This record gives sequence, C-alpha cells and structure tokens, in this order.
Amino acid sequence: MKTTKTTIAALAIMAGAVFATTAVAKKKEAKQDVQQKPAVTLTTGVDSLSYAAGQALTNGLVPYIQQQFKVDTAYMEDFIQGMHDAINSGSNPRYVARQAGVQIAQMAKDRMITGLNNDLKDTPDSIKADIFYNGFIAAIRKDSTIMTQKAADQYFQQRMEADSKIKAEKLSAPGKAWLAENAKKPGVVTTPSGLQYKVITAGKGAKPTAEQEVTVKYEGHLIDGTEFDSSYKRNPQTTKFRCNQVIKGWTEALTMMPVGSKWEIYIPQELGYGSRPSGKIPPYSTLIFTVELVEISK
Repeated sequence: MKTTKTTIAALAIMAGAVFATTAVAKKKEAKQDVQQKPAVTLTTGVDSLSYAAGQALTNGLVPYIQQQFKVDTAYMEDFIQGMHDAINSGSNPRYVARQAGVQIAQMAKDRMITGLNNDLKDTPDSIKADIFYNGFIAAIRKDSTIMTQKAADQYFQQRMEADSKIKAEKLSAPGKAWLAENAKKPGVVTTPSGLQYKVITAGKGAKPTAEQEVTVKYEGHLIDGTEFDSSYKRNPQTTKFRCNQVIKGWTEALTMMPVGSKWEIYIPQELGYGSRPSGKIPPYSTLIFTVELVEISK
C-alpha cells in the first residue's frame, strides 16, 4: 500500500512538472507570436482615424463580454482568435451556421432550461439538460424516432398545465387556510366569488360603477403582515383610478362600497395577481387591504 501511494505521489509530481513545463512553453510561444506581429503603419489621416475608432469603440467592451458571455479575461486571446475567425470567414455558410448553433445553444442553456426549471419549481418535475438537448436536436433534424413533433407539443403542454395546477394548489394552500379561518370571525362577509370584507366605517354616499373613476386611500398587507403598499405614506395620500382598472377583488369591493366607507377587504389569489408576482407580492398570494372610498369623480 505504501509503495502504491509513493508511486501515485511521484506520478502526480511528474505530471505537475510536465504541465508546468508545457504551460511555460506555451507562454513563451504566445509571447513570441505577439512580438512577431507586424507593426501597423498609419500612413494617412484615414488610417489614423480607422485605428483610433477601433480602439475608442472598445470602451466598456471587456466588462460587457464578461457579463453577457461569461468570458474569463484569462482567455482573451481565444476571444481574439474567435474574432479573427469571424472576420476571415466572412459569409461562409458553414461558419454562419456554426455560429448560429453556438448562440442558440447558449440561449437554450441560459434561458430556455433555466426558465422552464423556474416554472417547474414547487412541482414534482424538472428539466434534465442532456435529454432536453437530445429532443431539441431531434426536432431540428425532423427525427421522429422517439416522438413526433405533434406528440411532443401535446405532451409538453399537458404536462406543464398539470404542473401549473399542482404549483398553484401548493402555493395558494396557506392563503386558502387563512381565508377559511378569517371567514369565521365576527363581521366578516364572504361573497359568492370568494372575496371577504369587513365594514370598519359605513359610508352613506353613492356606490360607483365599474366604469367610474374613484379617489381612495389604502394600504395593503400579506397574510404574514408584510406591508407591500400604502397610499398613506405618499403625498398626496389619495390615488385615482377607474374601478375596472384594478384587480378583480378591488373592482368587486369598490362597486359595493358607498362613498365615505372604510372597509378591510381580503382577496383570494384568484381575484388578485394569481401566478404573477407584483413587486413585493409573491405569486398565489392572498391579499389584505384597508380601503377608504373618498369620492367618485364627476
């Protein structure tokens, strides 16, 4: 056992030495290549302008390619080689096709797969990158050995819709439980749509229609107490909008409120933002608002 360990250690040292020697040699070669590059001769004003323009337009380029393409600055010579390849290849159809493949692969990796896995969070499913790429390439080749395009489209849509329902049920469950308990409290009224409200101050004015513009004061909270909006913290404290320009829960509540009323309304996610996040509001959130109906615009 000791001999084996010694041998492995010796091989590791030898491999490191070879690697180091090779790296030094490559650095020397690269340095020689740089030194052997012919000097640029600027003969005319156009030459000078062209060269200066080339330099000037690189301002901010390195941070951009670092951020946009995740290029490590240690590989800038490879980046430059890629530029040379593109410049020298011109409109060569093979080169154009390969570059398109590179860009689509990056899009598939960074956007498509990442986006799908975000959508599938809180569901039993996820996307396996290697199998995704196989399906992607099969479709481009029109290879229907495993699935036809029609079958793939139908299966994908059905599975994603089923997962969306599972996700909605899971994330909206705390809100539903909260509303069920809230409905038992004194003064809380539940409408057929599922909206709940409690009258704090009973107004005696007119009730607006869905098309009318109203002036209100309000503040909004999540069921955990997190405040996500408040007109009381702005100047002026009032805000105006048409009753049908807001979420369904607001429209229903406002059209039942006489002017001068102050209500607390409890909005299930179906009458709120549903699966859409909005500012500090997570998807599938039950919302609590205190609303004062100040006036109906003439």
